Amino acid sequence: MGSNPVHPVPLGFVFRSRAKEEKAPTAVKASLTDSKQPRDPQAPKGRPTPKRSEAQTQRRSVANTTMTRKDASKRQRDERRAQMERQRQALAGGDERYLPARDKGPVRKFARDFIDSRFNVAEFFLPLAVVILVLSVVRVAALQNIALLLWLVVIVLILLDSVLSVFRLRKRLAERFPGQNQKGAVVYALMRSLQMRRLRLPKPQVKRGERP
Repeated sequence: MGSNPVHPVPLGFVFRSRAKEEKAPTAVKASLTDSKQPRDPQAPKGRPTPKRSEAQTQRRSVANTTMTRKDASKRQRDERRAQMERQRQALAGGDERYLPARDKGPVRKFARDFIDSRFNVAEFFLPLAVVILVLSVVRVAALQNIALLLWLVVIVLILLDSVLSVFRLRKRLAERFPGQNQKGAVVYALMRSLQMRRLRLPKPQVKRGERP
């Protein structure tokens, strides 16, 4: 019976196989050791732990961010104060850019100028009311009757003057701003006419008798 021939195994192959077997456990042990190392809490997942200098830089950036928020809050307060100051100056000088929303726009400006360019009976109501009140307090029948009559006259004059102002203002607005939104402009003008000229805000920009 024939026997299978035995081929000699090269010595180099044997040594290489043993070297691979020895390196494999070492690599596994190294991977396990690396996975057990504590990960820096600031390092993103799946990334190596940053160096000490990088970690210090990140901590400084976080601190700067916190300070920036405080500075931003302070800056917002300063901006609000500056805005209110600009608005106050605009009410005194008539700068349209910084006026409150209720006073902005060409329609509202025209309504203000219309009222400021004429005498309004309603603006004299407070001084007349003081005079009438004094007369009514005096215990003289004639003066009290005069005070009552003055009350009636003032109220009638204010009503007539207000109706005339509304009629003229609506006509002028229709001519000057056709097709534009004029909502609230007439009421806005009437409320202004109730105030004394020197107390009006924004301050009057036209003289009495001047055509707006």
